[in-house]
Parts: sequence; structure tokens; C-alpha cells
Amino acid sequence: MNQGKNFNAYKGVIPPLITPLKATDSLDVEGLEKLVEHVLVAPISGVFILGTTGEFSHISIKLREEMIERVCKLVKGRTKVLVGVADTSITESVNLAQKAAECGADSVVATPPYYFAASQPELTHYFISLAKRLPLPLFLYNMPVHTKTVIDPGTVKAVAEASDNVIGLKDSSANMNYIRSIQYQMRGKDFPIFCGPEEITADAVLLGGAGGVNGGANMFPKLYSEQYEAAANKDFERLEILRNKVLEISSMIYSLGKYGSSTYLQGLKCAVSLLGICDDYLPEPFFRFDQEQRKLIAERLEKLDMTRFTEQYL
Repeated sequence: MNQGKNFNAYKGVIPPLITPLKATDSLDVEGLEKLVEHVLVAPISGVFILGTTGEFSHISIKLREEMIERVCKLVKGRTKVLVGVADTSITESVNLAQKAAECGADSVVATPPYYFAASQPELTHYFISLAKRLPLPLFLYNMPVHTKTVIDPGTVKAVAEASDNVIGLKDSSANMNYIRSIQYQMRGKDFPIFCGPEEITADAVLLGGAGGVNGGANMFPKLYSEQYEAAANKDFERLEILRNKVLEISSMIYSLGKYGSSTYLQGLKCAVSLLGICDDYLPEPFFRFDQEQRKLIAERLEKLDMTRFTEQYL
């Protein structure tokens, strides 16, 4: 349960770390260390592991536990660690949360159970039951494109009111009306709402959102942190420059693949690999870009000219 930590500090950019792999069931340990150090250079507010960008649904429980243990040791308390515990089994979610607590993580994050779509009464019961069994505070994670279920704003309110162990929400619906509805339901309460899609994170922050959980921060963590700060401070001139660069990255890096579900992950992991950080292996059924696609991503990274951009604007 909530152990008295200051959870008001949950704001800003929290990179959802990719899971660096050498094979489907083997971590790229050296790459993971480089990745953690890479993102910690920026003024981030935490790291989120085993989320969508971390490909949690395609890796084993054993590997997820190893990821938890290694990241917590690498971070060494320098920032918060949020651990994804989403699973089709509530027992596995609780077990992963226990592992996260043992390793020193700060909170956990859970989507609705996927495959069989749950009704809103069932979701309410599920999240209340889950929260009661967790050793760490829980962020709800609305990801309807993959879970085929929306956590309705009324459900969020009911769950949060039933358990003080439910402390916030990450939304990846890309629906600003949804975010506004959550804000209305939770008005007057300290309930941070984080935006997943980096293309609309600035808009969410301008509406009072707590920040972004942006995959692009695996590549350029300073850029996404600066975008948050510009939005939070309503520095619109600076924000326009930063937001345009974020949109440019999205259009150039995430759109090359041939298959919709894996395009984002292929592009992101390829780019991080080309930046010299870690391997770009994807677990089955997905696969990394071939040499021709890899060359195209390299050309696009060069065209982005992030060195000149950061020197001029950051």
C-alpha cells in the first residue's frame, strides 16, 4: 500500500523504456545499462518499464522479473521506477508487483486484462481487487487499441475512490476528450494524468496533464523533457519549435515499417540501435528492420540533425 512517499512529484516526462534484447528470452544487458544512463542525462521524472514500448506481452515472466531487478539496480534511486504489471492473470500481476517492491520500485502500472474484454462493472471490481493486493501504488493504464477496452472515466473515479492505492492514470488513447473527462471526474483531487502519444503530450500538459510517457525519449530524452517544460510554463514560442521537432521524429522514425502493429517498435528500436545504445532485436512474432530499412532510418536520423537542433534550441 501507499507507504508515505511523496507521489505529488509524479509530473514531467517518464520514458517508457524499450526492452533491449539479444534474443527473445535474453536481455542485452550492456545495452540496458547504456539505455538507462542515456535517459538519466535528461531531467526526467522516472522510467517506466514493461509497458507497450517495453513489449511486455511478448516476453516471459522470467525475463520481466530480470528486467525489474536490473533496472532498479541500475537506477540506484536516481529517479522513480514504474513497473508495468499488466497480464491476463491477476495472480501474475500481483507476483510481478511483489518483485517490483522487493527490488525497490516506486509504483506499478496495469492495463485492463486483455484477450477477453471486460465490462465496466467487471473492470471496477478487477482494479479494486488488484489494488488491495498490491504492495505498491497503482497507476491505471488506458490502452484501448491493444486491450480492446476503454477504462471509462466513471470507472476511473469509482476505482480511485474505493482505493487510495490507485494514484493516477496513463492514457494512450490519443483522445483529448477522454483526458478532459478524466480531469472532470477527478476534479479537486491529486490524480496525475500522463499522456502516452508524444504528438499530443504538449496539448495534454496545457490542459493540466501531469506529463508524458513518450517512447521517443528513448532516443532524445532532453527534447521530450524540454517539450514538457515549455508546455508547463506556457512558453508558446519555444513550444512550437519543440513540438514540430517531435512531430518530425514521429513521421520519420515510426512510419517506415510495412506492418501496422510493429512499425513503431521497429523504427524506435532501430533508431536507438543506430545511436549506439543497444541491440534492436524484437521478440517473435515481430522482427527487426532489414539492412535496407536500417539504412533508411540512418538517413532519416541524419536528416533530423539533432546535434545542431540541440545546440541551437536546448
